[in-house]
Amino acid sequence: MQNALKRYNHLFNIEKRISSAVIINSGSQDPNFYYFTGFRSGLFESSILIVRKNSASLLTYELEYQDAVKQKFRGLEVINIAANPEAAKKVLDKAIKGKSIGMNGSFLPFGYYDSIEKRHKPKKIIDISESLTKARMIKDDEEIASIRKAAAITKKAMVLIQKHFKVGTTEKEIARRFNQISADLGSEMPSFDTIVCFGKNASLPHHSPDNTKLQKGDIVLIDAGAKYNKYCSDITRSFIFGKKSMEDYKKKKEMYDAVKEAHDRAINAIKIGASFSSIHGIAADYINSKDNCIYKGKFIHALGHSLGIEVHDGPGFSPGYTKIKAEENMVITVEPGIYIKGFGGIRIEDDVLITKKGAVIL
Repeated sequence: MQNALKRYNHLFNIEKRISSAVIINSGSQDPNFYYFTGFRSGLFESSILIVRKNSASLLTYELEYQDAVKQKFRGLEVINIAANPEAAKKVLDKAIKGKSIGMNGSFLPFGYYDSIEKRHKPKKIIDISESLTKARMIKDDEEIASIRKAAAITKKAMVLIQKHFKVGTTEKEIARRFNQISADLGSEMPSFDTIVCFGKNASLPHHSPDNTKLQKGDIVLIDAGAKYNKYCSDITRSFIFGKKSMEDYKKKKEMYDAVKEAHDRAINAIKIGASFSSIHGIAADYINSKDNCIYKGKFIHALGHSLGIEVHDGPGFSPGYTKIKAEENMVITVEPGIYIKGFGGIRIEDDVLITKKGAVIL
């Protein structure tokens, strides 16, 4: 991985209390394991990654050892625990015994902490989960390129799926077709379960696709993402499927236009140093005051979230994040919405890269 050493150093520039970070996979893989290795093959269950300022050691088992060797890079040592137990113990003791180490408290069960403490006697174990999140919020060129590709796949799929909008088709059918189109375009897997909403179901931001059938005049809301090199996209588009009546269409179009304007205003306001809460406020204030406040209180979630290896890869644009500021090379979603119970909803979401010149839609 080209940027491995940069990522190691990035963490230690943020987290100065530790001599090493010990990343342990349990039955599932800690997202930080991929962040520091870039490994695209292998599960690496129960493997241990020790990250230092300028190097790292991976302790793994026979099932994954060859995968690790094939993918290793300069500065990464790989040890087969089963074949070389003494070497593995020596590396662990050297990195941990009598030292302050960092572990991911938001991922690991307590038993892993207990085992490390009893077997290897660290001076102190520090929960560095917040520092890991902060490090991952600033993306490097490799990460940005992967997210850009994932976003391109999803945006193309949003165009192609419209050919399948027909009266009588179900939300489940559109979700399945969308996932297949994304896979055909190069998606490794969906970033999350694809959301498809018809009609009044669009008033439910996290509605799961069901057997609701598409009718003329319905809003069609699709919220979906692709993974590329294990990095996520998250994009929402809202469509109006034909016209049931001019009055009905006009009301939905006005909702759409209001959300689009809020979306554009928020993106235009994203500048390095701007607080996440203030950017949320720009979109929320516009929606709440639009047309004599007819949409007041109808924008019911945060404006967006950080995006990366995980679809929610850290904090984002929310009223509560007054101290978090926009920084160069953060990737954030911008997704204002209006939701009217029993009628429908509109959401428009894009993935944006924060640059010195402002926000760039990926």
